[in-house]
Order: sequence, then C-alpha cells, then structure tokens
Amino acid sequence: MANPTLQQPSFLLANLKADATTKPLLQRCQDLVKIIDEYPAKELHLIFPWLVECVFGSLDGVIAGWNLRLLHSRSNEYHIVMDFLNPRYGPMMKLVYKLQAEEYKYEIPINYLPSCCNHITACIQEGVLPDCPLFHNKLQFPLSGLLTLNIAFNPFEFFMFNFAYCLISPKYGSSTDSAYFVLVDTYLKYFLPTEGSVPPSPFSDSRGSVSAPSPRSSSVSFASYGIHSPSLLKHHIFHQPSVNADPAAQEIWRSETLLQMFVEIWLHHYSLEMYQKLQSPQVKLALLQYRLSMSSMPCQPHAPPGSGTLHTYQEPFSPTEEHVLVVRLLVKHVHAFSNSLKPEQLSSSPSAHSHTHTSPLEEFKRVVVQRFVHQKLYLFLQHCFGHWPLDASFRAVLETWLSYIQPWRYTGEKPNPQPDQNRTVPEKWESFVHENLLMYTKLFQVFLNRAVRTDLVNAKNALMVFRVAKVFAQPNLAEMTQKGEQLFLEPEHVLHHRQPRGYLTPGQGGSYLSSRQRVVTDMVFKVKSHVYGLEGQDCQYKQMFGTELRGALNQGQLNQLISNLGSLEDDGNSKQLPDCVQSENGLILTDLGRRQIINGLRRFDIHYQGDPELQPIRSYENALLVRLFYRISSLINERFGRHMNALCSRPDFLGRLGRHYLTNLDSSTKLKHSPMSRHVLERSQRPKLSLRPLASYRTILLLLLFYVFGALLSLGPISSTVLLLAGGFLYGLLMTLFADKLKTH
Repeated sequence: MANPTLQQPSFLLANLKADATTKPLLQRCQDLVKIIDEYPAKELHLIFPWLVECVFGSLDGVIAGWNLRLLHSRSNEYHIVMDFLNPRYGPMMKLVYKLQAEEYKYEIPINYLPSCCNHITACIQEGVLPDCPLFHNKLQFPLSGLLTLNIAFNPFEFFMFNFAYCLISPKYGSSTDSAYFVLVDTYLKYFLPTEGSVPPSPFSDSRGSVSAPSPRSSSVSFASYGIHSPSLLKHHIFHQPSVNADPAAQEIWRSETLLQMFVEIWLHHYSLEMYQKLQSPQVKLALLQYRLSMSSMPCQPHAPPGSGTLHTYQEPFSPTEEHVLVVRLLVKHVHAFSNSLKPEQLSSSPSAHSHTHTSPLEEFKRVVVQRFVHQKLYLFLQHCFGHWPLDASFRAVLETWLSYIQPWRYTGEKPNPQPDQNRTVPEKWESFVHENLLMYTKLFQVFLNRAVRTDLVNAKNALMVFRVAKVFAQPNLAEMTQKGEQLFLEPEHVLHHRQPRGYLTPGQGGSYLSSRQRVVTDMVFKVKSHVYGLEGQDCQYKQMFGTELRGALNQGQLNQLISNLGSLEDDGNSKQLPDCVQSENGLILTDLGRRQIINGLRRFDIHYQGDPELQPIRSYENALLVRLFYRISSLINERFGRHMNALCSRPDFLGRLGRHYLTNLDSSTKLKHSPMSRHVLERSQRPKLSLRPLASYRTILLLLLFYVFGALLSLGPISSTVLLLAGGFLYGLLMTLFADKLKTH
C-alpha cells in the first residue's frame, strides 16, 4: 500500500481500518504520526472517533482497543503506546489540540453513559438538568425527541471521557504497573502540576481562545464554585443559555476537565437513594417521577447500546480492586497538587485575592479538594465500606481512605525521622479535619462494624486494624476530631446569639473578642454545611467520642481480662495463657479464654502428655536402638521401680540426687501450663530410668568423638567409659549441690 499521506481524504479512514488488521502497532503509529502532522483538521476530524475507539476500546465493549489495562512494561508494545499517548509530546494529544482549535463536537448517546450515571440519565429523561457541571451546555436535542438524546463533547472532553471510561469497562488482570495506571499518573502530573503551570496548547482558533468546557460567569470566583446556584434549581434542559467563557479560566480548563471526568466516571458509584438525597428539589422530583414510572413498567432486559432507548435503572456495580487503586492514585495526587499552593496564597483569605494577583491555577489548587473530590469520594468510600467482601482485598479501599484523611503526608516535605505514631499533626490541618469531619468519624464507625465481623486471626486482616489504629493515634488528630464534633453540635440558638451585629476592627470601635466570635461562627458554619451537605438536613449524627460508641467496644470483657491476668501466677509463661481457673483436675478454660483461643490472642503451650518412652520415633533417632533401649529401661524400671520411688522420696541430699537423674523437672514445669488432669501430671513425675537419649544420632556421634579422642590419649574403651561415667556423676553432684542457688540467680 502506498504511503497514507498521499491518499485522498475520502479513502483515509478506510485505509486506516484496513491497516489495523494487517500492520504491526509500531508501523501503524508511525503512519498516524505522519497523518496527524500533514493532514488538516477537516480530514482528521473524520478519523478521530475511530482512533479513540481503537485506543481505548468501544463503549459497547465490542472493540477491545489496545488493552491498556493488560499492557505491562515487559511487553514490546508498551513504550510505543506510552510515547503515542504522552500528554506532553504524544501525537494523540497533538491531534486533540489540533481539532480543539477548530471547535469540533463529538456526540455520545446518553444510553452509552456507564451504569454509574443512570441517576443522570433519569434526570435527563424527566427533562431536568442534573446537578453535574460536566454535562451543562452539552445536551443535544434532535427533533425525534428525548429517546435519542446526545451529549456533545469537544475533542479534549471526548478523549478524556473515553480515557476515564476505560477503567470501568469489564477487563480483569491489570495491576499498578500496567500502561493504563502509568498513563493516569502521567496525565495527573501533567495537567495538575505541583510545580509550574500547564503548558499552553500549541494550537488556537481564529478568535484566539478555546472555549472552556464548563463556562462560568466572569464575576463568579473559584471560592464559590461547586455550590449549587439558585438559577440551576429549576433549570430546564430545553433552555440552556449561551455564556461566554471566563478568559481567566482558559489557563486551567483542561485541568478542570480532566479532574471532572475522572471524578464523575470513577466516583459515581452509589445508590440512587443517596444520589437523590443530595440533589436540588427539582432534581429530586425528577428522580422520584422516574422511579415511579420504572416501577409501573414490566421488567425488560436492558436495551443494547445504540438502540435509541434509555437504560432501565440498575443497582451500581461493585468497584474492582484495580479501580480503587487508581482512585487512590487520584487522591494522592490531588493532595499533592493542592498542597503545592504557595504559602502566601494559602494564608490569604479567599475573598481577598483577585485575578490580577493570583493565577487561576493557584485558585484552582485552593478549592480542588473540597469542590471537586470531597463529596464524591465520601459517597464512593461509604459504598465500598458497606459492600466490599470481608477479606484482605479491602486493604485497597482502606489505604485510599487513609490517604485522603492524611493530606499532611503529601506536602512534598521531607519525612519526619520520628516514627509514625509519634508524629504530631500540625495545627494548620485543623480546618481540613473540620471540613471533612464525616471522613474521620462516620467512616471510622463503619470500619469498626466491619472489623467486628472480620476474621482477625488472618494476619492481613489484623494488619488493617493496626493501620487504622496507628493513623488515629497520631497526636493532635483525636483532639481536632473531637473539636469538630463539638462545633457541629453547637446549638442553633447559641450560634445566633453569639454572632455579633457587625464585624468592626479594633480601630473602628470593635474588639478582638468579636473577631474571635466571627472565626468560631465561620468554623461552625463550615462543619454544619459539610455534614448536612453529605448526610442531609435530617441526619442523625453519632458522635465518635460519645458514650454510645464507647459502650460498643467490649469494655466489660476488657475489665475481666485485666482482673484475670492479675490473678494468675506472676511468671513469664503464665501471661501468655488463655484465661482459665485452677481446679483439682488442672486448668479449666473460662468463656473469655475460649474466645481468646478462637481469635488467636492466647494459646496453651502444647506438649506431649503421654509416656515419653512411647513417643513416635523421630527422624534424628535410630529406630533399632530406640526399641532396644526401651526394652532394657522397661526391664530395669519394672524390677527396681520401688527402690527408685523410695530413693526419690527421701528429703535428704541423696534423694535430691536421685530425682536429678530419674525425673525430668523441666518437662513437669511445662506441663503445669497445659490443660491436663492431675492423674497425667502425677504419672509424668514418677521416677524412672530413660535410655532413649542414647539412641539419638547426635549422642552417638558425640560418644564416638569422645572415644576417638580417648584413643588419641592412649585410653582404652574401658578407661574412657569409666571416665565418662565419672564425669556424668560429678556433673549431677554439682547440679544437685548448687540447684537452689542457680534457681535464685
């Protein structure tokens, strides 16, 4: 085939489709680079939707695309894909900017929206604009009616929508070293930079600017962005005004679009009831009408994509572990992006800065967490906490939560050399804790409900409990959280009584007390707005430091455990025993002791309690010698047993010497800390001769070396044997003499 750059524009798309099945990826990408460089936007506009579909896969799942979630660095195609999709110099992004300059639009039918956006689809079907800024001014209404509604995206929005949607398509087997995961990290670092600003687009339209995807009035600052405007509460989709884009926002509209796409597509997985509770009255009514209409219809299978009918409502699917890991990557980077705000800009009040002194990117950093991520992430985590299986895979959800509630870990500063549990949370983060109170208190309580139903014998599950305890044990964090609860519980009439009539500076006759009251009032307002915004005005708040939650932690059992441990013998081994009581027949487990054994918190030192001579033959013993020495020792014990008992019963030195040779005191001490009967204990303490240690290969080797060493010293076997017996008797004599001193020492 001839060079594609020489083909006629009408055959360009057909030739590319043919090459997709015959040429390797490297050659196809090289051809696309030439086409993007040489062809005008008019011809590239026709191939762009097809190319996006080839890369990310089709929305209906028929075309798999390049399988970015299954492509790893070990693959030969990995670097080709990464270079082609690079946001800084990649040909794909160059094509997006080239088309963006011409303001082309690409339509997606609303029935192609992922199942997580069924709430939005329901609003649109009822003719009400949903409270989602991503879809404002993008709905297209053909003459045939609502059943063929489309969402019109510009090239950058269309590309990012497909990029974000790729994560929730049903593909499995991905990990954090896949091309998709690395690309997400690359795009976040490029469009949400912690240093510098986003490079401008290399192309611009004839009017010198590119229309922002979510236009705002120039009089509206970022300080109020994200708060529902009254004009939107009854905003019918057939009357969408055309508003010119804010020129100052042109610098960051790509960053804003990328973040909105990621948040809306990845974090929109929660119940319809929860979504409805958080919307404006008009949207609530639309959702109610939609649910009533769907309940009156007979059950039908879901319409295939492109059929021209809307999805019926589905329960939201459970996010995969890979999905949650990507969300955690987003959370960590958003924190790093927000914390890169300059100190002088961070200290100034939102109402004081203006566009002439603060860049839009700095304003964006100030509000990015609370205005874009905060609400959706809370609902996403709450859904995961309630629906995730009770296994170790919950660690991904847990770490995502812990990453969000610890923004001080992503400040770019060098880590404190102190251990994590000794690091003090800086006072400057108190406002963040207060404005995200439910992230700390409500989710902590939900985690406790999971923990009591989780198998904590599993080390991975126990580690998750330890991680949460370690985070919440950081100095100052508990105090900040408790203060936030106190601010929320501030009575309304007290709040109005405290609020002064006017805020005057000390030079105008005011006082510093009124300034302090204003600060307290503002803090109370922020905390209450946060809680009511996430849980609704009728929420029943349960205090994290209240008596109800404290009573739920197993207090009576803890007191019983402490008292029982104090009553046990004060030695090293007894502290590891389960809770038990001493009886005539030995140790008996209590109910608490049984729970300790079941949960793996305590255990007995299990030992063999039968006749030591009848234990199974070990691998380090000679079987023939074990049987031989057992017969010999049995004959001796049977014939001289009464004499041994009489000898060991004597209270004098000779009796102590006999007990040293004929009883095993260490074994008896260990058996006292095992649940066994008194009969077994008495039988184990009977004096008897045991020759089984002589059957050990180690003992045989030592004896052989001893006799060889004696031969080198010209000692015969009899002399060596006499010397060996004499040494053993002398050792026993010394141990008997100094036994009491050794125990005391």
